[in-house]
Amino acid sequence: MSSHPLLDSLAAPQQIRHFSLGQLEQLAEEVRGFLIDSVSETGGHFSSNLGVVELTVALFHHFDFLVDRIVWDVGHQSYPHKILTGRKDRFPTLRQHHGLSGFLKRDESPYDHFGAGHASTSISAALGMAMARDLQKQDFTSIAVIGDGSMTAGMAFEGLNQAGYLETRKFLVILNDNDMSINPNVGSLQGYLNQMISGQYYKRWRDRIEGAIKAIPVQSVSLRLAKAAKWSEESFKRIAVPGLLFEDLGFCYIGPVKGHEVGALVKALAEAKERMAEGPVLLHVQTQKGYGYKPAEKDPMKWHGVTAFDAEAGEMLTADAPKPAGPSYTQVFGSTLVELARQDNKIVGITAAMLDGTGLNLLQQAIPERCFDVGIAEQHAVTFAAGLAVQGMRPVCAIYSTFLQRGFDQVLHDVCLQNLPVTFALDRAGIVGADGPTHHGLYDLAYLRCMPNMILMAPKDENELRRMLLTAIYSNGPATLRYPRGNGSGAVLEDPITPLPIGKAELLREGNDLLLVALGSMVAPAQALAARLQQTENLACAVINARFVKPLDEAMIVHWARQTRGVVTLEEGCEPGGFGAAVSEALARKGLTRPWLSCAIPDQIVQHGDSRKLLDELGLSPDALFRRITAFHQGLPALD
Repeated sequence: MSSHPLLDSLAAPQQIRHFSLGQLEQLAEEVRGFLIDSVSETGGHFSSNLGVVELTVALFHHFDFLVDRIVWDVGHQSYPHKILTGRKDRFPTLRQHHGLSGFLKRDESPYDHFGAGHASTSISAALGMAMARDLQKQDFTSIAVIGDGSMTAGMAFEGLNQAGYLETRKFLVILNDNDMSINPNVGSLQGYLNQMISGQYYKRWRDRIEGAIKAIPVQSVSLRLAKAAKWSEESFKRIAVPGLLFEDLGFCYIGPVKGHEVGALVKALAEAKERMAEGPVLLHVQTQKGYGYKPAEKDPMKWHGVTAFDAEAGEMLTADAPKPAGPSYTQVFGSTLVELARQDNKIVGITAAMLDGTGLNLLQQAIPERCFDVGIAEQHAVTFAAGLAVQGMRPVCAIYSTFLQRGFDQVLHDVCLQNLPVTFALDRAGIVGADGPTHHGLYDLAYLRCMPNMILMAPKDENELRRMLLTAIYSNGPATLRYPRGNGSGAVLEDPITPLPIGKAELLREGNDLLLVALGSMVAPAQALAARLQQTENLACAVINARFVKPLDEAMIVHWARQTRGVVTLEEGCEPGGFGAAVSEALARKGLTRPWLSCAIPDQIVQHGDSRKLLDELGLSPDALFRRITAFHQGLPALD
């Protein structure tokens, strides 16, 4: 017998609109059970999805999302939404190659109205949908569901500001308040949200005062008291009223509502529907990340993103994969930063709500006064770092490659144009796997290479990462090092750390048939390829570890390009404007014409899946590279 009979009987989510309260509660219980069973098999985002089960069910009770529009901020809490919209049977393929995405995708379902993966976009997107509706004389409700972590980004308030100004009707923002993004939320806004919860008694106080004044029989006295009470009310509201900030922005505020009581949510959404006829509404819902699964309730950070686990025991399953040869790049970065910061009290670390993910938690533990988590606010993080640099500090911004895209203008305008000594440490550079196109770190080489004053480098192993971090911090200008997700090769970590000569590459192998110029994570594959080509094809390949994209070691590259019949560049970044383009431009400037094979990420969207499979599809696996380079060599003309 099925453990979720009501969920199994659901032919279409529109049926939920006719469910009784008891059925809604049963459905929520079954969705949570299915979620636990399914994610325990595949892994994926977990605690954030457990926290929105009741909210999702209540939303489908009130709205038809083939007509109405909903935008889930970030989208990693959309599993219940997917379960209820006909994708339950595809959950065994979650986040797998050619399988169900872990985020919302417009081409995956008509119920996914806006794709996401980065935070704080939902309000602006949902508002745009509402405006398009009004301009086209259509009729539907537009909803944004945003977490309190995402509210720390300025873009969320830009959307709120315009929605309130436009007095947008049939527009609902649901604030999912769980005190968390991935790490616990930071900043004064979080304190304000907590204060709002304590202000829930304000309405009761106001109603009692109004009732007492109306009961006074003398009208003149009653009017004077009412006027005085109104003045007192405005003063008191500043202290006690929940949601005054949102009211001042033009929203009708409802809440806080207990987010795991289906009845309370159904009632609050009914009220919101009524109020939306007059203007935008913000519904404040209190949830608990990991709700309904005790291990996740106790440690929501640990259970935010999980591998397969034993659902009954509450323990992660250990994979049979061989033990990695070396520590993770993240761990090496974090421990090296602590080491350097202990030697120099001007070094500070900055991250945007990713302490654990970037390794900056090690600095927070060791030197908390010089570690700053600014929340989901990459733009602020970069300009905050610029301000620190102006005053003589040496800031290190540790941000995922994909998330630094959100601070592009600040890197250029506030750091590079002023030539300030800010170091950017970009974790998760290259293919990241299951999180897919919104999280692959493919574009940093292209968009940072064009910025004046920027030094741009990538290490071949964990020891070179340590040397590059030291080099960047004391380069006296903007500098970036980018490194991949995962573990290093087990390289010996030198002590003390020595800096690298800026703009100098490393010759790893001599040869006169082909020149392989590799960057970062592609250096080890290039060395292996050279050995394989020598052994099987009798090709002598020179191999250069470029180290620096900018300034590029043009002298070494040009010298060895002259000795060989063709040049191959290897990088784990986008081909347009990337490292290979830099090498090609350098050869052209010297008037050197050589056939060139660019082994990079093609100009296309890279989907989610196992990293090895993705690299093979993109022509960057060891076997694919061997076939491409062999074919390239066979088509080369004789050397002049």
